[in-house]
Amino acid sequence: MSDKKTVTVKLVRSVAGTRESHRATVRGLGLRKLNSQSTLEDTPAVRGMIAKVAYLVQVL
Repeated sequence: MSDKKTVTVKLVRSVAGTRESHRATVRGLGLRKLNSQSTLEDTPAVRGMIAKVAYLVQVL
């Protein structure tokens, strides 16, 4: 199982005042509060979600 690639994302900007679809994307990434982190499998779908909200998150 350790052969799977993972990516860790951190919410570094507030979702207040952003589009509803961007808020939903942040929740889909498993991020709730500011500075929360989530480790996800590195797939094209996850990479696309990160790209959509790149101005809100930081990839660690």
